[in-house]
Amino acid sequence: MTEPLGRARRSELLALAEADELRALADACLADGVEVRVLVAPEVGVVSAQVREPVAQERFLLGDVLACRAEVELAGHRGWAMRLGDDRAAVLAAAVLDAEVQAHRAHAAEVDRLCHAVAARKAEREEREWTELAPTIVEFEELA
Repeated sequence: MTEPLGRARRSELLALAEADELRALADACLADGVEVRVLVAPEVGVVSAQVREPVAQERFLLGDVLACRAEVELAGHRGWAMRLGDDRAAVLAAAVLDAEVQAHRAHAAEVDRLCHAVAARKAEREEREWTELAPTIVEFEELA
């Protein structure tokens, strides 16, 4: 059994999920005929991306990136999503999934399972990257 996620973590993982899996699960959520109202239609714009420099741990502005956001109301509960890129259907589906969990509806556990699967894929991808980088790490000795 997977543990429930906080809303911020769920939003982060839905932003990383594959568009097809978002749309398929959102379709399942809407299959019972629940009323969904689009509060903010998918909008494409730019957001500033900040990164943290790894040595001094200082934040700096990397630049502007294309992003899409949407907000819906489903069964009296609001759902919100933002994803990089301009895939309006995927961001709308992610907002529906957020609202599904907020409303504690039938597919809420499936949304959490999807998020946990995305988190596992992300961790695996990062581990592979570190494994590839490990041979290039230079170890310095300190002279006393």
